[in-house]
Amino acid sequence: MQHMNANAPPSTGSTSLSDILTAIKNLVTALNNETQTYLNVQGLLNSGPITAPTVVEGSAGRVCSASVTVAGTSSGLIYDGATTSAKTKPLAVINNTLGVQVINMPVSFGILVLPGTGMSVTVSYS
Repeated sequence: MQHMNANAPPSTGSTSLSDILTAIKNLVTALNNETQTYLNVQGLLNSGPITAPTVVEGSAGRVCSASVTVAGTSSGLIYDGATTSAKTKPLAVINNTLGVQVINMPVSFGILVLPGTGMSVTVSYS
């Protein structure tokens, strides 16, 4: 037999299982949205090694970083363009030194990568 405490405050309400599940669903949705944003900024995709002018993405997106694996003898460039002749909107210079350069720039038309002479570069993008 259960004893009731006469001094205990009366119960004022309770949370239903449906309310708890809705709150959890909202947390998961928010976390998923933040994860997607993080991945978009960090780069969802990687190009293969690029050694010649290459359109990596033919539409709007984001250039996240460039990783130079072979430095070559001159710097390269990244343009906001969807064809290999679209060289009017430069976004970034790719230094001809080994390592990763963070670019993190949006593009409206596409991602055109022109590596420097003898350079090999991989680009992460979204």
